[in-house]
Amino acid sequence: MPRAHRYFLPGYNWHITHRCNKKEFLLKSAKDRRRWLHWLFEARKRYGLCVLNNVVTSSHIHLLVKDTGNL
Repeated sequence: MPRAHRYFLPGYNWHITHRCNKKEFLLKSAKDRRRWLHWLFEARKRYGLCVLNNVVTSSHIHLLVKDTGNL
């Protein structure tokens, strides 16, 4: 069954989650989690995201971001 259409509404806060495939533990070391946070920092600079909060666990991530409208 296909996913529902996603709509982008500028100026809102967004809760974004991502889970590793098959619930694997791909971010199990501190080094892996730091690398992921580095990528988040680079994406924040590139796309103008305002990251309000983030959680990085061994098998998934949570982001709370605000659209700044700079895209």
